[in-house]
Amino acid sequence: MWKKWKESKLYYKLKQVRVNRAVYLSSIVILLALAVVLAITAATNRARKNETENTTDITHPTQPPVSDETPTGGEPEVPTDATPELKLPVEGKLAKAHSADVQVFSQTMQDFRVHLGIDIATAAAAEVFAAADGTVQKIWEDPMMGWCVALSHSGDCVTVYKNLAKDLAEGLTEGAVVRQGQLLGTVGDTAMLEIADEPHLHMEMTVKGLQVNPLDYFSAAVIASLSEDTAFETPTSSGK
Repeated sequence: MWKKWKESKLYYKLKQVRVNRAVYLSSIVILLALAVVLAITAATNRARKNETENTTDITHPTQPPVSDETPTGGEPEVPTDATPELKLPVEGKLAKAHSADVQVFSQTMQDFRVHLGIDIATAAAAEVFAAADGTVQKIWEDPMMGWCVALSHSGDCVTVYKNLAKDLAEGLTEGAVVRQGQLLGTVGDTAMLEIADEPHLHMEMTVKGLQVNPLDYFSAAVIASLSEDTAFETPTSSGK
């Protein structure tokens, strides 16, 4: 009877199930062992790589040491992000100061308003020069401030010259490189917003996109050559 049972199909199937389960369990154990070995190997390799990189950084720095010494036979390098010291773009006197916070009286408009530049009163058709080395950023005709020239300089600095005569210096084009003291044009009467004022150059300046007072970037000697005229702060009898 037992012999017949062993030879029966049911016994054979049960035996196969037992064998297959043992094979599966063995396979799982082998795979887990391989995963552990791979994880340990990867961690070891990563640790060795980090140790090698740290050693390289210490013994072979990628950046040369900083030196304050001037190279032999050369001039000290001027940082390209330094704001330039300006020279007077036109001979004259300070007729109207920079006033971004306090409103000043406008002879033309007969009202009080801020003044974002400086006005240098001078002779009609006086020559206007670049206040510093730079590049011609833009040339345009403003409906209120007349013919204008903007120069870009180091230190993300821009100087703007307004109320110029229409005929600018020969060869002055956008993108042209100019030197400090190079002729830009002459003082005109093209600024309708300031037409009632005496002949003058209206000069503005920005640093990193922010409006600043140009006088802060002139030397003491240049400022001393200007005599500030504050008469513009008081309205005339015609403005009463």
